[in-house]
Amino acid sequence: MEITSLKLVNFRNFDNLELNFSKNRNIIIGNNGEGKTNIVEAMFVLSLTKSFRTNDDVNLIKNDNNLYKVEGNVKSTFINNYKIIYQNEEKILKINNNKIKKFSDYISNINVILFSINDLKLIKDTPSTRRKLINLEISELNNNYVKYLNFYNKILKQRNNYLRKTKNNINYDYLNIIDEQLIDYGIKIMDERKNFIDNVNSKIKDVFYKIGGSIDINIQYKSDYLDISINEIKEIYKKNINRDIILGATQFGVHKDAFIFCSNDREFKFFASEGQQKTAVIAYKLAVLEIFKEKNGDYPILMLDDLFSELDIKRIEKIFEFINDDIQTFITTTDLKKIKRKYLKNTKIFEIKDGIVEESIYE
Repeated sequence: MEITSLKLVNFRNFDNLELNFSKNRNIIIGNNGEGKTNIVEAMFVLSLTKSFRTNDDVNLIKNDNNLYKVEGNVKSTFINNYKIIYQNEEKILKINNNKIKKFSDYISNINVILFSINDLKLIKDTPSTRRKLINLEISELNNNYVKYLNFYNKILKQRNNYLRKTKNNINYDYLNIIDEQLIDYGIKIMDERKNFIDNVNSKIKDVFYKIGGSIDINIQYKSDYLDISINEIKEIYKKNINRDIILGATQFGVHKDAFIFCSNDREFKFFASEGQQKTAVIAYKLAVLEIFKEKNGDYPILMLDDLFSELDIKRIEKIFEFINDDIQTFITTTDLKKIKRKYLKNTKIFEIKDGIVEESIYE
């Protein structure tokens, strides 16, 4: 899979921008604040309909304009045109100029794997942040997963609202119906997460060693639903009801799941250096890359934002050795000096200065 071209209107610091990309390696270079990450962010928005840097689309609009547009041609089996327009708090999704009503029908058409500094939250941050980041990858692999999450969260909200409002007048028959729906979608989500993490763990250790890691690594998946029967799950909901009523929230379920990067049962965030943590997250991303290839028969688009900070030259070389020419890759950097010339051959360079992007081929 590759994105052949990108058009931006009123997106971040760009009024109008049109770029054509190499099917192999693309490097976006410029000083901090010039807009390197904005280009990567636009491709991410085109793929997943949301930014990895902000939750509010208004922040993506340049200055006092009232809309932004992101458009791209993406080649897989065929070339398709994708477009996202945000205006007046409404987001319009189009594929080949046909309006797509459901976000779940749009997501998973363009597969991207992004590494950014934000992804270090996979190790450093809270379980809820890790769930959100991992949910993005699973959603790209299976758009049904988005539907499972939406249904689960809708039912969970309904259950919590009911607990807060009713207090001492619980209709247990009604609550049992809600619980059965919650369990049904919760099991679907748990199965998808477990399969995904099992698949990642079958690859991540080998990838980690290849790109310069020197310790064992795996991701532990912890879920209330793991290794117990449906009847046992139902009994726990019944047992917890009084506590749930007092707290006004459901304390058991897949919304509490945890994903933990470990080495020999030691949690990474408590002992690993910044470089080791960054290498671990990149290894995770590259393992996911291989999962996409196995499932779809085609590599997703790989985007590496600010790859070189915290990594030494040797580790950077190993990452470049791992990324083969079948993977369309985008790398942002402030300096080409950390990249050996042999890895730059036939690379397309996009140099940003004062809002202007100049394209060239490194020969």
